[in-house]
Amino acid sequence: MKSELTDTIIETLGEAKISSPVRKSESLVNACCFQPDEDRVLVDIDAAHLLEQIRLGLEPASFEKAGPRSHIFFDPSKLRCAVVTCGGLCPGLNDIIRAIVLELTYGYGVKSIYGIRYGLAGFIPEYRYDIEDLTPSFVEDIHGSGGTVLGSSRGPQDIGQIVDCLERMNVSILFTVGGDGTLMASTKICDEIAKRSLKISVVGIPKTIDNDIFMVGRSFGFETAVEMATAAIRTAHTEAVCYPNGVGLVKLMGRHSGFIAAHAALAQQDVNFVLVPEVDFDLEGDHGFLKSLETRLLDRGHAVVVAAEGAGQKFFESEKDEQDASGNVKLHDIGMFLKGEISRYFSTMNMEINLKFIDPSYMIRSHPANSNDNVFCSFLARNAVHAGMTGKTRLLVGYWHDQFVHVPMDASAGKRKRIDPNGRLWMSVLEATGQRSMAKNNHQSCEDIQCGNSTGLHS
Repeated sequence: MKSELTDTIIETLGEAKISSPVRKSESLVNACCFQPDEDRVLVDIDAAHLLEQIRLGLEPASFEKAGPRSHIFFDPSKLRCAVVTCGGLCPGLNDIIRAIVLELTYGYGVKSIYGIRYGLAGFIPEYRYDIEDLTPSFVEDIHGSGGTVLGSSRGPQDIGQIVDCLERMNVSILFTVGGDGTLMASTKICDEIAKRSLKISVVGIPKTIDNDIFMVGRSFGFETAVEMATAAIRTAHTEAVCYPNGVGLVKLMGRHSGFIAAHAALAQQDVNFVLVPEVDFDLEGDHGFLKSLETRLLDRGHAVVVAAEGAGQKFFESEKDEQDASGNVKLHDIGMFLKGEISRYFSTMNMEINLKFIDPSYMIRSHPANSNDNVFCSFLARNAVHAGMTGKTRLLVGYWHDQFVHVPMDASAGKRKRIDPNGRLWMSVLEATGQRSMAKNNHQSCEDIQCGNSTGLHS
């Protein structure tokens, strides 16, 4: 990806003058455990692009590496921190909370850690939500449960009242765990803090089960979501092959980006059609989805279809859009729509089918994180603590080119990562499923996309 970033400098509240209490064991006393700010990770590692930047005398954009620093800004003995989780549920939220608390407590000796209940609404006095005292004993076993022990909510809250609350509580580091809406709110909180000339650090931990946060290579919970989505696909495949003209239809998460659908289809290669928001498709016509599905059934007698929730929204353009509490347009249910259209199409043909519709979305969102996400959450959370203790602010901890890095909030907020229809991921999906282009204005031959025949490469 060609970077358009011009500024990746991380803001700080002031000079870090206090020696860090973070130590290695005596057996590793000579090992360097501190990360200098000078160590960077290139944003764009494309050789040709880098050479062009050097030729033009430009310095390639790079991110600061995450990790503990030798000196910190805040005095741990007098520090108060707060943690808030916002937006939809996602595997790993409790792991994040737990790792923040354990690192603050045992790594730095911080005694006062507050959990804000029910998202940003927990800062607003009129809701009268209690504050949770986050101690090691409180978080000891929470990683075995799904959801978030702090609760969550959607919707905008008054930024001034949020900062008022931080001031009243004498909070010096705020950890915000959420998606794009939370990042946008966090930047506004930072603006208000700067306006009041306060010494409060705001560190974001990106949360999106869809894996669509811009400039973040991987988000926590995504691996768990893919793992559970493959189980749903296996179920759909079993149902499909056990009945004549069986069709297994699975709807997965993915409002604007189809990463879960694409990865799950590659992980469980029993899928014949993958529908994602980034790639247009038609229902009717010789190259449309319904005709392609008919061809598949006539040839093999069964089919599995995976649709991301944001796919095919053009079919609802005549209907009035509604918004949720966070201001997001409420998506129309593509799963139920496809179920109805598939049934209608084959009914008019007098062709009997056996259609099974599976929507595992809420089961996936509320599930505990798997082992890989457990580990990933620990790294994210602990690096967030290191950043906050050093006085860094207005940043999120991201994962880029296999490194944990500090990403300026402004570089990610309001932007979205999406599947490249001409990239390797989508080409791999086409190769695995055998599906052709199903849009009249973008029809590609089998040779154009180097995939198998339209009836699918797999059972």
